[in-house]
Amino acid sequence: MSKKPELRGRAARLARLLPAGPSQAARTPFVLLVVLLLGGGLITLLILNSSLNEGSFQLSKLKKETQELTDEEQQLQKDVDEYAAPDALQRRARELGMVPGGDPAFLNPDGTVRGVPGAAPGSFTVRQSAARPPAPAPTVP
Repeated sequence: MSKKPELRGRAARLARLLPAGPSQAARTPFVLLVVLLLGGGLITLLILNSSLNEGSFQLSKLKKETQELTDEEQQLQKDVDEYAAPDALQRRARELGMVPGGDPAFLNPDGTVRGVPGAAPGSFTVRQSAARPPAPAPTVP
């Protein structure tokens, strides 16, 4: 009673295309292919993870370097601001022997002078290095 049912028409033609015996496909190539794909995927993930970790270390190093350079820039800007302060400029000018200027006079485009120039107030002390005449040139007999 385990007789195959008879197929007719289109079903019979399709049944003739299929193999008649029981299918005994070799499973070894398929299993080998799956194992190779899984192994290749695992190796690819390990390489990707390693490269991401390396990039992370480089990023940390660059962030630290950026922070150090930012701190240095801020310190240098603070130094520049201290040197550019009006009281610091005045002190350094006095150390160089400079005095505040007098009343200015201006030249008009037509060549006339507007205002009366005045001498600088204060003492006119000249530093020794500026007052010293140049050394005489050696004479050849």
